[in-house]
Amino acid sequence: MFTFDPIGAFPRLWQTTFPSIDAFSLDPYAELLKQQVITEDSPGLILKDFQIFLDFLQGNEVSVSTVNQLLQAKFLPDLNQHLSYPIDIQLQRPIQKSYPYINGLYLLLRLLGITQITQYRRKQTLRVDPAVLEKWRQLNATERYFALLETWLMLANEDVIGERGGSVLDHSLYKLALFWFRTSNERIAFPTYKAQTDIHFIPGLHNIALLHLFGLLDVQTGETEPRQGWRVVSIQKLPLGEAFIRLATHTFMDQLTDGKAVEEVDALPVLDYGGLHSQLISFFPEWRTIWQMPGEGYQDGLYIFKVSWGKTWRRLAIPANLTLDWLATAILDAYQFDYDHLYEFSYRDRTGRSYTVAHPACEDPPFTSDMKVGDLPLAPGNFMTFWYDFGDDWKFKVELVDIQPPAPKLKEPQILETKGKAPEQYSWYEE
Repeated sequence: MFTFDPIGAFPRLWQTTFPSIDAFSLDPYAELLKQQVITEDSPGLILKDFQIFLDFLQGNEVSVSTVNQLLQAKFLPDLNQHLSYPIDIQLQRPIQKSYPYINGLYLLLRLLGITQITQYRRKQTLRVDPAVLEKWRQLNATERYFALLETWLMLANEDVIGERGGSVLDHSLYKLALFWFRTSNERIAFPTYKAQTDIHFIPGLHNIALLHLFGLLDVQTGETEPRQGWRVVSIQKLPLGEAFIRLATHTFMDQLTDGKAVEEVDALPVLDYGGLHSQLISFFPEWRTIWQMPGEGYQDGLYIFKVSWGKTWRRLAIPANLTLDWLATAILDAYQFDYDHLYEFSYRDRTGRSYTVAHPACEDPPFTSDMKVGDLPLAPGNFMTFWYDFGDDWKFKVELVDIQPPAPKLKEPQILETKGKAPEQYSWYEE
Protein backbone atom coordinates (compact mmCIF):
# COMPACT_ATOMS: atom_id res chain seq x y z
CA MET A 1 0.00 0.00 0.00
CA PHE A 2 1.06 3.60 -0.60
CA THR A 3 2.27 5.42 2.52
CA PHE A 4 4.27 8.58 2.96
CA ASP A 5 5.95 10.72 5.60
CA PRO A 6 4.66 14.28 5.09
CA ILE A 7 7.47 15.87 7.11
CA GLY A 8 10.29 13.73 5.74
CA ALA A 9 13.30 15.57 4.34
CA PHE A 10 14.56 14.76 0.87
CA PRO A 11 18.16 14.21 2.07
CA ARG A 12 16.92 11.82 4.77
CA LEU A 13 14.80 9.96 2.23
CA TRP A 14 17.89 9.70 0.09
CA GLN A 15 19.99 8.28 2.93
CA THR A 16 17.43 5.71 4.02
CA THR A 17 16.54 4.57 0.50
CA PHE A 18 19.90 4.71 -1.25
CA PRO A 19 22.88 4.77 1.15
CA SER A 20 25.38 5.21 -1.68
CA ILE A 21 25.14 7.32 -4.82
CA ASP A 22 27.75 5.13 -6.47
CA ALA A 23 25.64 2.03 -5.90
CA PHE A 24 23.11 2.96 -8.58
CA SER A 25 23.43 1.45 -12.05
CA LEU A 26 21.25 1.36 -15.14
CA ASP A 27 22.38 -2.20 -15.88
CA PRO A 28 19.16 -3.83 -14.59
CA TYR A 29 17.19 -1.65 -17.02
CA ALA A 30 19.56 -1.90 -20.00
CA GLU A 31 17.43 -4.25 -22.10
CA LEU A 32 14.29 -2.23 -21.42
CA LEU A 33 15.99 1.02 -22.45
CA LYS A 34 17.54 -0.50 -25.57
CA GLN A 35 14.14 -1.62 -26.79
CA GLN A 36 12.40 1.69 -26.04
CA VAL A 37 11.69 3.83 -29.10
CA ILE A 38 10.52 7.41 -28.59
CA THR A 39 7.67 8.50 -30.87
CA GLU A 40 4.70 10.83 -30.60
CA ASP A 41 2.70 7.93 -29.15
CA SER A 42 5.34 6.09 -27.13
CA PRO A 43 6.19 5.48 -24.36
CA GLY A 44 3.30 7.81 -23.48
CA LEU A 45 1.32 10.61 -25.07
CA ILE A 46 3.33 13.53 -23.65
CA LEU A 47 4.60 14.73 -27.05
CA LYS A 48 1.16 14.52 -28.61
CA ASP A 49 -0.57 16.45 -25.82
CA PHE A 50 2.21 19.01 -25.54
CA GLN A 51 1.75 19.77 -29.23
CA ILE A 52 -2.03 20.01 -28.74
CA PHE A 53 -1.41 22.61 -26.03
CA LEU A 54 0.93 24.58 -28.32
CA ASP A 55 -1.62 24.49 -31.15
CA PHE A 56 -4.33 25.67 -28.75
CA LEU A 57 -2.25 28.68 -27.72
CA GLN A 58 -1.49 29.58 -31.32
CA GLY A 59 -5.14 29.34 -32.30
CA ASN A 60 -6.56 31.35 -29.40
CA GLU A 61 -5.82 34.51 -27.46
CA VAL A 62 -5.44 32.90 -24.05
CA SER A 63 -5.50 35.28 -21.09
CA VAL A 64 -4.09 34.41 -17.68
CA SER A 65 -4.69 35.52 -14.11
CA THR A 66 -2.84 38.59 -12.86
CA VAL A 67 -1.09 37.16 -9.80
CA ASN A 68 -0.15 33.53 -10.58
CA GLN A 69 -0.43 33.80 -14.37
CA LEU A 70 -2.60 30.68 -14.61
CA LEU A 71 -5.09 29.99 -17.41
CA GLN A 72 -8.42 31.69 -16.95
CA ALA A 73 -11.25 29.29 -16.27
CA LYS A 74 -13.13 29.98 -19.50
CA PHE A 75 -10.37 28.33 -21.59
CA LEU A 76 -10.10 25.12 -19.56
CA PRO A 77 -13.12 23.06 -20.79
CA ASP A 78 -12.22 23.51 -24.47
CA LEU A 79 -8.53 22.65 -23.98
CA ASN A 80 -9.51 19.70 -21.79
CA GLN A 81 -11.63 18.21 -24.58
CA HIS A 82 -8.74 18.41 -27.05
CA LEU A 83 -6.34 16.38 -24.87
CA SER A 84 -5.87 12.62 -25.01
CA TYR A 85 -7.41 12.06 -21.58
CA PRO A 86 -10.25 14.59 -21.12
CA ILE A 87 -11.59 14.74 -17.58
CA ASP A 88 -15.25 15.05 -16.67
CA ILE A 89 -15.10 17.69 -13.95
CA GLN A 90 -18.12 17.84 -11.65
CA LEU A 91 -17.15 21.05 -9.85
CA GLN A 92 -19.07 24.32 -9.79
CA ARG A 93 -16.01 26.56 -10.22
CA PRO A 94 -13.16 24.49 -11.66
CA ILE A 95 -9.76 26.15 -11.92
CA GLN A 96 -6.55 25.11 -13.69
CA LYS A 97 -5.58 22.85 -10.77
CA SER A 98 -8.89 20.96 -11.24
CA TYR A 99 -7.54 19.65 -14.58
CA PRO A 100 -4.34 17.75 -13.64
CA TYR A 101 -3.27 17.07 -17.25
CA ILE A 102 -3.60 20.75 -18.16
CA ASN A 103 -1.86 21.79 -14.95
CA GLY A 104 1.08 19.46 -15.58
CA LEU A 105 1.43 20.43 -19.23
CA TYR A 106 1.27 24.11 -18.30
CA LEU A 107 4.13 23.60 -15.83
CA LEU A 108 6.32 22.11 -18.57
CA LEU A 109 5.25 24.68 -21.15
CA ARG A 110 6.26 27.63 -18.98
CA LEU A 111 9.50 26.15 -17.63
CA LEU A 112 10.65 25.15 -21.11
CA GLY A 113 10.73 28.85 -21.99
CA ILE A 114 8.63 28.41 -25.11
CA THR A 115 5.99 30.92 -24.04
CA GLN A 116 5.89 34.51 -22.83
CA ILE A 117 3.40 36.57 -20.89
CA THR A 118 2.51 39.77 -22.69
CA GLN A 119 0.35 42.52 -21.27
CA TYR A 120 -1.88 45.13 -22.86
CA ARG A 121 -3.56 47.48 -20.44
CA ARG A 122 -4.88 45.19 -17.69
CA LYS A 123 -4.95 41.97 -19.72
CA GLN A 124 -2.15 39.40 -19.56
CA THR A 125 -1.92 36.88 -22.39
CA LEU A 126 0.08 33.67 -22.74
CA ARG A 127 1.71 33.56 -26.17
CA VAL A 128 4.11 31.21 -27.93
CA ASP A 129 7.49 32.79 -28.71
CA PRO A 130 8.02 32.19 -32.48
CA ALA A 131 11.83 32.08 -32.24
CA VAL A 132 11.84 29.52 -29.42
CA LEU A 133 9.09 27.51 -31.14
CA GLU A 134 11.31 27.23 -34.22
CA LYS A 135 14.10 25.79 -32.06
CA TRP A 136 11.61 23.29 -30.65
CA ARG A 137 10.50 22.22 -34.12
CA GLN A 138 14.08 21.42 -35.09
CA LEU A 139 14.31 18.74 -32.39
CA ASN A 140 13.45 15.12 -33.14
CA ALA A 141 10.96 13.16 -31.01
CA THR A 142 13.63 11.72 -28.69
CA GLU A 143 15.14 15.15 -28.06
CA ARG A 144 11.74 16.65 -27.32
CA TYR A 145 10.84 13.83 -24.94
CA PHE A 146 13.99 14.26 -22.88
CA ALA A 147 13.78 18.06 -22.94
CA LEU A 148 10.35 17.71 -21.32
CA LEU A 149 11.49 14.95 -18.96
CA GLU A 150 14.46 16.96 -17.67
CA THR A 151 12.31 20.07 -17.35
CA TRP A 152 10.02 18.13 -15.07
CA LEU A 153 12.36 15.88 -13.09
CA MET A 154 15.42 18.08 -12.75
CA LEU A 155 14.22 21.69 -13.02
CA ALA A 156 10.57 21.94 -12.03
CA ASN A 157 9.72 24.71 -9.60
CA GLU A 158 6.04 24.39 -8.81
CA ASP A 159 5.46 27.99 -7.83
CA VAL A 160 4.89 28.32 -11.59
CA ILE A 161 1.50 26.67 -11.03
CA GLY A 162 0.74 28.45 -7.79
CA GLU A 163 2.28 25.88 -5.44
CA ARG A 164 4.91 26.68 -2.85
CA GLY A 165 8.40 26.59 -4.34
CA GLY A 166 12.03 27.43 -3.73
CA SER A 167 13.43 24.88 -1.27
CA VAL A 168 14.65 21.31 -1.67
CA LEU A 169 11.40 20.03 -0.16
CA ASP A 170 9.29 21.94 -2.70
CA HIS A 171 11.02 20.47 -5.76
CA SER A 172 8.91 18.23 -8.00
CA LEU A 173 11.43 15.41 -7.79
CA TYR A 174 11.23 15.39 -4.00
CA LYS A 175 7.49 14.76 -4.17
CA LEU A 176 7.92 12.17 -6.91
CA ALA A 177 10.68 10.28 -5.08
CA LEU A 178 8.73 10.34 -1.83
CA PHE A 179 5.79 8.84 -3.69
CA TRP A 180 7.70 6.43 -5.93
CA PHE A 181 10.01 4.75 -3.44
CA ARG A 182 7.27 4.22 -0.88
CA THR A 183 4.67 2.90 -3.29
CA SER A 184 4.15 -0.82 -3.88
CA ASN A 185 5.06 -2.34 -7.24
CA GLU A 186 1.64 -3.96 -7.26
CA ARG A 187 -1.43 -2.20 -8.61
CA ILE A 188 -2.97 0.09 -5.99
CA ALA A 189 -6.74 0.53 -6.03
CA PHE A 190 -8.70 3.48 -4.67
CA PRO A 191 -12.23 2.15 -4.14
CA THR A 192 -13.62 5.59 -3.26
CA TYR A 193 -12.80 9.20 -4.06
CA LYS A 194 -11.78 9.74 -0.44
CA ALA A 195 -9.35 6.83 -0.66
CA GLN A 196 -7.29 8.65 -3.30
CA THR A 197 -6.68 11.65 -1.03
CA ASP A 198 -3.02 10.77 -0.44
CA ILE A 199 -2.04 11.27 -4.08
CA HIS A 200 -3.66 14.72 -4.11
CA PHE A 201 -0.76 15.92 -1.95
CA ILE A 202 2.12 13.52 -2.54
CA PRO A 203 3.04 13.77 -5.34
CA GLY A 204 0.05 15.91 -6.44
CA LEU A 205 -2.46 15.08 -9.16
CA HIS A 206 -0.60 17.06 -11.82
CA ASN A 207 2.43 14.82 -11.21
CA ILE A 208 0.27 11.70 -11.42
CA ALA A 209 -1.01 13.00 -14.76
CA LEU A 210 2.54 13.65 -16.01
CA LEU A 211 3.72 10.20 -14.88
CA HIS A 212 0.89 8.85 -17.01
CA LEU A 213 1.68 11.03 -20.04
CA PHE A 214 5.39 10.14 -19.94
CA GLY A 215 4.54 6.43 -19.88
CA LEU A 216 5.96 5.89 -16.38
CA LEU A 217 2.74 5.05 -14.53
CA ASP A 218 -0.43 3.25 -15.58
CA VAL A 219 -3.50 5.19 -14.44
CA GLN A 220 -7.02 3.81 -14.56
CA THR A 221 -9.83 6.33 -14.12
CA GLY A 222 -13.52 6.14 -13.37
CA GLU A 223 -16.69 8.17 -13.60
CA THR A 224 -16.65 11.47 -11.72
CA GLU A 225 -19.38 12.01 -9.17
CA PRO A 226 -21.07 15.36 -8.44
CA ARG A 227 -18.90 17.93 -6.62
CA GLN A 228 -15.79 15.83 -7.19
CA GLY A 229 -12.70 16.19 -9.32
CA TRP A 230 -10.60 13.71 -11.29
CA ARG A 231 -11.46 10.16 -10.24
CA VAL A 232 -8.39 7.89 -10.09
CA VAL A 233 -9.48 4.27 -9.68
CA SER A 234 -6.05 2.63 -9.60
CA ILE A 235 -2.37 3.16 -10.39
CA GLN A 236 0.58 0.88 -11.10
CA LYS A 237 4.23 1.76 -11.50
CA LEU A 238 5.79 0.84 -14.86
CA PRO A 239 9.37 -0.39 -15.45
CA LEU A 240 10.37 2.69 -17.44
CA GLY A 241 9.29 4.85 -14.54
CA GLU A 242 11.44 2.76 -12.20
CA ALA A 243 14.47 3.42 -14.41
CA PHE A 244 13.92 7.15 -14.99
CA ILE A 245 12.81 8.13 -11.48
CA ARG A 246 15.73 6.30 -9.88
CA LEU A 247 18.20 7.75 -12.38
CA ALA A 248 16.88 11.29 -11.93
CA THR A 249 16.94 10.97 -8.15
CA HIS A 250 20.55 9.81 -8.10
CA THR A 251 21.64 12.45 -10.59
CA PHE A 252 19.82 15.22 -8.74
CA MET A 253 21.15 14.21 -5.34
CA ASP A 254 24.67 13.89 -6.70
CA GLN A 255 24.49 17.49 -7.94
CA LEU A 256 22.67 18.64 -4.81
CA THR A 257 25.28 17.36 -2.38
CA ASP A 258 28.34 18.08 -4.56
CA GLY A 259 30.62 16.41 -2.05
CA LYS A 260 28.87 17.79 1.05
CA ALA A 261 27.07 15.80 3.71
CA VAL A 262 23.35 15.70 2.96
CA GLU A 263 22.49 17.31 6.31
CA GLU A 264 24.47 20.40 5.25
CA VAL A 265 22.32 20.96 2.16
CA ASP A 266 19.75 23.74 2.55
CA ALA A 267 19.35 25.15 -0.95
CA LEU A 268 18.64 23.94 -4.46
CA PRO A 269 21.59 23.68 -6.83
CA VAL A 270 21.63 25.62 -10.07
CA LEU A 271 20.86 22.91 -12.61
CA ASP A 272 20.74 22.96 -16.39
CA TYR A 273 19.62 20.65 -19.17
CA GLY A 274 21.74 17.63 -20.03
CA GLY A 275 22.19 16.11 -16.58
CA LEU A 276 20.77 12.77 -17.75
CA HIS A 277 22.31 12.83 -21.21
CA SER A 278 25.66 11.14 -20.51
CA GLN A 279 23.95 8.19 -18.84
CA LEU A 280 21.24 7.69 -21.46
CA ILE A 281 22.96 8.53 -24.76
CA SER A 282 24.12 4.94 -25.31
CA PHE A 283 20.47 3.79 -25.16
CA PHE A 284 19.05 6.75 -27.09
CA PRO A 285 21.61 7.82 -29.74
CA GLU A 286 18.94 10.02 -31.35
CA TRP A 287 19.32 12.38 -28.37
CA ARG A 288 21.93 14.52 -30.12
CA THR A 289 20.76 18.03 -29.19
CA ILE A 290 20.29 19.10 -25.58
CA TRP A 291 17.63 21.75 -25.03
CA GLN A 292 18.88 25.18 -23.99
CA MET A 293 16.75 27.77 -22.29
CA PRO A 294 16.41 30.98 -24.28
CA GLY A 295 18.83 33.41 -22.67
CA GLU A 296 17.69 36.72 -21.31
CA GLY A 297 20.98 38.44 -20.55
CA TYR A 298 21.72 42.12 -20.08
CA GLN A 299 19.73 44.48 -22.31
CA ASP A 300 20.98 48.02 -22.67
CA GLY A 301 18.66 50.96 -23.10
CA LEU A 302 16.56 53.49 -21.25
CA TYR A 303 13.94 51.69 -19.15
CA ILE A 304 10.58 53.38 -18.68
CA PHE A 305 8.61 52.26 -15.62
CA LYS A 306 5.13 53.17 -14.44
CA VAL A 307 5.09 52.95 -10.64
CA SER A 308 1.57 52.78 -9.20
CA TRP A 309 0.02 52.92 -5.75
CA GLY A 310 -3.73 52.64 -6.13
CA LYS A 311 -4.83 55.23 -8.69
CA THR A 312 -1.71 57.31 -8.13
CA TRP A 313 1.24 56.71 -10.42
CA ARG A 314 4.63 58.04 -11.47
CA ARG A 315 6.39 57.41 -14.78
CA LEU A 316 10.16 57.06 -14.42
CA ALA A 317 13.10 56.70 -16.81
CA ILE A 318 16.29 54.96 -15.69
CA PRO A 319 19.40 53.84 -17.63
CA ALA A 320 19.94 50.08 -17.84
CA ASN A 321 23.41 50.28 -16.27
CA LEU A 322 22.12 51.55 -12.91
CA THR A 323 21.33 49.09 -10.13
CA LEU A 324 17.96 48.31 -8.58
CA ASP A 325 19.11 50.42 -5.61
CA TRP A 326 18.93 53.41 -7.93
CA LEU A 327 15.45 52.38 -9.05
CA ALA A 328 14.32 51.99 -5.42
CA THR A 329 15.64 55.43 -4.56
CA ALA A 330 13.92 56.91 -7.61
CA ILE A 331 10.59 55.40 -6.54
CA LEU A 332 10.94 56.73 -3.00
CA ASP A 333 11.88 60.17 -4.30
CA ALA A 334 8.91 60.18 -6.68
CA TYR A 335 6.56 59.48 -3.77
CA GLN A 336 8.46 61.73 -1.33
CA PHE A 337 9.25 58.85 1.04
CA ASP A 338 12.34 58.67 3.23
CA TYR A 339 15.08 56.00 2.93
CA ASP A 340 14.86 54.65 6.50
CA HIS A 341 13.50 51.16 5.81
CA LEU A 342 14.34 47.94 3.99
CA TYR A 343 12.79 46.97 0.67
CA GLU A 344 12.69 44.29 -2.00
CA PHE A 345 11.60 43.78 -5.60
CA SER A 346 9.73 40.60 -6.58
CA TYR A 347 8.83 39.42 -10.07
CA ARG A 348 8.30 36.40 -12.32
CA ASP A 349 10.61 35.64 -15.23
CA ARG A 350 9.47 34.36 -18.62
CA THR A 351 9.19 30.80 -17.28
CA GLY A 352 6.88 31.83 -14.45
CA ARG A 353 9.47 31.35 -11.69
CA SER A 354 9.26 33.83 -8.81
CA TYR A 355 12.30 35.84 -7.77
CA THR A 356 13.07 38.32 -5.03
CA VAL A 357 15.91 40.87 -5.01
CA ALA A 358 16.42 42.40 -1.57
CA HIS A 359 17.99 45.43 0.07
CA PRO A 360 21.73 44.87 0.79
CA ALA A 361 21.03 44.84 4.54
CA CYS A 362 18.71 41.83 4.21
CA GLU A 363 19.98 38.32 4.92
CA ASP A 364 19.59 36.48 1.62
CA PRO A 365 20.98 37.37 -1.81
CA PRO A 366 20.58 38.44 -4.55
CA PHE A 367 20.81 42.08 -3.50
CA THR A 368 19.58 45.21 -5.22
CA SER A 369 23.10 46.68 -5.05
CA ASP A 370 24.41 43.90 -7.32
CA MET A 371 21.68 43.66 -9.95
CA LYS A 372 21.37 46.16 -12.78
CA VAL A 373 18.09 47.29 -14.29
CA GLY A 374 19.24 45.86 -17.64
CA ASP A 375 19.60 42.42 -16.02
CA LEU A 376 15.89 42.16 -15.25
CA PRO A 377 14.30 39.34 -17.30
CA LEU A 378 11.28 41.48 -18.10
CA ALA A 379 9.61 42.53 -21.33
CA PRO A 380 7.43 45.60 -21.78
CA GLY A 381 4.08 44.87 -20.14
CA ASN A 382 5.63 42.76 -17.35
CA PHE A 383 5.70 44.11 -13.83
CA MET A 384 7.37 43.81 -10.45
CA THR A 385 6.20 44.51 -6.91
CA PHE A 386 8.27 46.98 -4.90
CA TRP A 387 7.75 46.29 -1.19
CA TYR A 388 9.01 49.09 1.03
CA ASP A 389 9.04 49.12 4.85
CA PHE A 390 8.18 45.56 5.91
CA GLY A 391 6.32 46.93 8.94
CA ASP A 392 4.02 49.41 7.20
CA ASP A 393 3.82 47.30 4.03
CA TRP A 394 3.99 49.86 1.25
CA LYS A 395 3.59 47.90 -1.98
CA PHE A 396 3.93 49.52 -5.39
CA LYS A 397 3.26 48.00 -8.81
CA VAL A 398 6.28 48.65 -11.06
CA GLU A 399 5.32 48.04 -14.68
CA LEU A 400 7.94 48.05 -17.43
CA VAL A 401 6.32 50.25 -20.08
CA ASP A 402 9.09 50.45 -22.66
CA ILE A 403 12.78 49.94 -23.36
CA GLN A 404 14.04 52.82 -25.47
CA PRO A 405 17.45 53.31 -27.10
CA PRO A 406 20.21 54.36 -24.68
CA ALA A 407 20.30 58.03 -23.72
CA PRO A 408 24.00 58.75 -23.01
CA LYS A 409 23.30 62.17 -21.51
CA LEU A 410 20.93 60.74 -18.88
CA LYS A 411 23.09 59.52 -16.00
CA GLU A 412 20.46 59.30 -13.25
CA PRO A 413 16.78 58.32 -12.96
CA GLN A 414 14.29 60.92 -14.10
CA ILE A 415 10.62 61.50 -13.30
CA LEU A 416 8.75 61.87 -16.60
CA GLU A 417 5.14 62.19 -15.52
CA THR A 418 3.02 62.12 -12.37
CA LYS A 419 -0.65 61.58 -11.61
CA GLY A 420 -2.36 61.88 -8.25
CA LYS A 421 -1.21 63.06 -4.86
CA ALA A 422 1.42 60.94 -3.12
CA PRO A 423 0.16 59.22 0.07
CA GLU A 424 1.42 60.36 3.46
CA GLN A 425 4.13 57.92 4.50
CA TYR A 426 3.45 58.39 8.21
CA SER A 427 -0.19 59.45 8.20
CA TRP A 428 -0.69 57.67 11.53
CA TYR A 429 2.00 59.77 13.23
CA GLU A 430 1.06 62.88 15.19
CA GLU A 431 3.41 65.45 16.73
